[in-house]
Amino acid sequence: MANVVIFDICLMLILSCVESCFIPTSLLVLVPQTIPAGYEITKVEFSGCDTKSLHFTVRDPSFTVMSNGLVVAARPVTVATTGRTFSVWAQDNTGPESEMEVHLVHNTMQERERENTGKGLLKRSKRRWSPPPINILENDKGPFPRQIETIVSNSAVKYKHVYYNISGSGYNEEPVGVFSMDPNTGMLFVHKPVDREEFASFTLKTRVFDRTTNMETDLPLEFGIVVDDMNDNKPEFQNTLQFTVFEQSKTGTVVGKVNATDRDQEGTQHVKIRYSLLSGLGLFSINPQTGVISTVTNTLDREVQDKHMVTVQIKDMDGAPNGLLSTGTATISLTDINDNPPTFTKTSYKVNVRENEAEKLVLKIPVEDKDLINTPNWISKFVITKGNENGNFRIESDPKTNEGLLYISKPLNYEVIKNIRLEITAQNEAELSGTIAQWLHIPVDVTVDDVDEGPEFTAPTVHFYVKENVPNGTLIGRYTAVDPETKSSDGIKYYKTIDPGSWINVDRNTGELRVANTIDRESKFVQDGIYNITMKAVDASSRTGTGTVIIQVEDINDHVPVLPTHEMILCVKEGELGSVLVVAEDLDQIPLSSPFSFNLPEDQNDKWSVTRFNDTAATLQLVKSLYTGKYEVSLDVRDTQGFGKIQTVKVKICQCSDGDCLIKPFSVSLGALALLAMLLPLALLLLLCESPTAILLPAELCRLCSLNCALYIGNRAMLYDGII
Repeated sequence: MANVVIFDICLMLILSCVESCFIPTSLLVLVPQTIPAGYEITKVEFSGCDTKSLHFTVRDPSFTVMSNGLVVAARPVTVATTGRTFSVWAQDNTGPESEMEVHLVHNTMQERERENTGKGLLKRSKRRWSPPPINILENDKGPFPRQIETIVSNSAVKYKHVYYNISGSGYNEEPVGVFSMDPNTGMLFVHKPVDREEFASFTLKTRVFDRTTNMETDLPLEFGIVVDDMNDNKPEFQNTLQFTVFEQSKTGTVVGKVNATDRDQEGTQHVKIRYSLLSGLGLFSINPQTGVISTVTNTLDREVQDKHMVTVQIKDMDGAPNGLLSTGTATISLTDINDNPPTFTKTSYKVNVRENEAEKLVLKIPVEDKDLINTPNWISKFVITKGNENGNFRIESDPKTNEGLLYISKPLNYEVIKNIRLEITAQNEAELSGTIAQWLHIPVDVTVDDVDEGPEFTAPTVHFYVKENVPNGTLIGRYTAVDPETKSSDGIKYYKTIDPGSWINVDRNTGELRVANTIDRESKFVQDGIYNITMKAVDASSRTGTGTVIIQVEDINDHVPVLPTHEMILCVKEGELGSVLVVAEDLDQIPLSSPFSFNLPEDQNDKWSVTRFNDTAATLQLVKSLYTGKYEVSLDVRDTQGFGKIQTVKVKICQCSDGDCLIKPFSVSLGALALLAMLLPLALLLLLCESPTAILLPAELCRLCSLNCALYIGNRAMLYDGII
């Protein structure tokens, strides 16, 4: 056929078991830009077809196909620079209908020659449309070399003798040696299997040359070869199949998601994965499309089984029988919830305790808990819910054994109570959930055993009020004890064990307390007006009991306000009459002390005045200028009850610097005779010091002249400092 380039696809049947009518899947034809009506496009090649029943159809009205497979233009057709594609269908009685795509490519070489005829030069033309890629099957098993497609240039009609070559990936670029081309026929061969997951496509360029001139007779044609995916990769799990879910979770709770991938071609059935479970179906389900695992029951119980091993299958081809598959084991761990309260190993307890004991462990109460050990769901917490209204007991949890430890925290008195029934409730640190069970409790019967006790004071402490300075022998009060069993004081003796100031005498027979020495509220032994002594009661069998006497010492007005004895500085300021602040102190308490009154005797009023500053201080002010020097000012100070006396305030008036008096240097004027009298002894001393013999000068002589005298021994000197 003139002016036609046929890309003849000679594809072999890959699967020998298929015996149906076969035509090429695609065909590339170079045609003029405008195809006239009746133009023969190409002829469909076929194999394995029943020629008697074979028939061809074309659905594009611009073309028609003859019974022998010849494709003809039914009317004029213009081919755009982007090309044009239509399909030819073939079918016989042996199998389904087959389709061949016909790709028309505008032949720019012919157009370029036509444009430049008679012009003596070639003009650049637009690059031709890239043809659709050629397809080969991944992992083809041969035999090799296998023919793929014949690429022929229509310039072979004009130049008669042409040859072809190729370049690009798969030929002279990595991977080298996959493809080759017969230079005489343009037949493209493949020489080895190709892994699509390693090389999904190739790009080759074909060029045609005149054998005589070695000049190109057509434009280079670049085309692609696409490796059709074969389902040769099993799907793979992307992550470890480790999941957790709370026990007793509701039906439909999401456990986790299985992620899988497939190296085959995206967008095909080869990578469409279907998820399924091969085990654990009564407890879990998996979404076949997303791989999300969910619960199908609400009865998952960690205490029955804490882990479930579930087999997961992933299969490509959307789970079709011919799909490839992988399996993996998913571990689903159940997270504990507090659905089991602690239970007691006994139904009740009985225990005996001695009276007067305290801080003693009396009972260990073991419990059992099915929840996860050493978690808040397992760790016990005990509560005394009944019988401990007086706070005699406390209960703790043993962190190692999880037992309840019952202690006596306050002593029990057999004479007051002999039996106690406690109710102990066992709980957990975490609240119960996922169960209708409640916290359990048990009774504990406590029997108090009698002990032959020492005497007990009528009260642990007793208070008495005493005025300070009361006469010795004054009765303060009586503090007695009794035998707890007999309630009698017969035979009990009393002693004091602590009396810091030795102020109290105790009658050993009656327990009377009397003043032994003067009680002084202002003493260091009294704190906030309180003075404590400790007493001991001893019975005939030498058993003892102790008690505390708290004496509240009441204040009396036995102290006067006192002024400071140190010298007070009054700084002279030009144009001002200075003052000092006088502060008085009284060891008594209000209302026996402040506010104080301050008054000047009449003989002081012409020089000083006094005004109240606050409850304990007054301002002593000059009323006229006085010479610098020291002064003693009489001041009458009294408390609120008029108790006080006249006292002396020492005031020094001076020039000041930073609140301190300035010290003036001595100024001495000496006459000529006085100077001469001082120089003569000095000369004598110098003569003595120059003597070659060692002379020790008395320190008194050195001090007379304010010199550093020396004891010379050879050329060495020992200095004495003498200062007048």
